Parts: sequence; C-alpha cells; structure tokens
Amino acid sequence: MARTTTHGEGFTLIELLVVMAIVATLLTLVAPQYFRQHERAQETVLRHNLSAIRQALDQYMEDRGAAPATLDELVQRRYLREIPVDPIAGGNGAWRIDTREDGGVADVHSSASGTGLDGTEYASW
Repeated sequence: MARTTTHGEGFTLIELLVVMAIVATLLTLVAPQYFRQHERAQETVLRHNLSAIRQALDQYMEDRGAAPATLDELVQRRYLREIPVDPIAGGNGAWRIDTREDGGVADVHSSASGTGLDGTEYASW
C-alpha cells in the first residue's frame, strides 16, 4: 500500500504572526519619520509664505513710499495674487500683523501657537 501524505497549502498561524510582527516593527520605525516630514513640510511652506509677504511689503514700500494699510491692499495693487495661507494656524486670515506708527503694515508673523522643529516659536518667525 502506498502512503500518501497531504500537506495543506497556505501559511500557518505562527508564520502569519511572525510576518505581522515584522511589519509592525518596521511601521514603528517609519511612522514617526513620516509625521515629522509632514510637520517639516508645513514649516517650509510657512517660511516661504512669510518671505513672499515680506518681499511684497518691501516692494510696495519702495514703489509707493509708504506701507500698505492692509494685506488686502497688496492683492488689490497686484503685489500678490492672493494672501498666502498660514499652514500651521490654518487660513489666510490667520496672520498677526505688526503696524507702523502711521498705521501701515510693518511686518507679518504667524499667529500659530507652539514651536517649530528648530525650537523657536512660530509667532517669532
């Protein structure tokens, strides 16, 4: 009589658990890096938007000899296409504006609370 052995095709529970443990370990290493990269990208956008607004303010003051009364004036006079968004605070109306003695816009800062990855407060940028 011939002996035939039948082996089930597929994975055992132990094999599946080992693979899941390896995947979970890899995710614990990768996930924090992903979230840190997202924060870094938001901070980069914030710095760029602040730079764009400040450059438009400088150009406006060079051309007109006075500071604009509001950020909307930069858009109306086409120094900016639109007021940039503050990605940390959320929205384009979330800027904290420093005014000059004559009432014009002197500088712009983020109104977001908290600190960046470099340890400085967003409001000081």
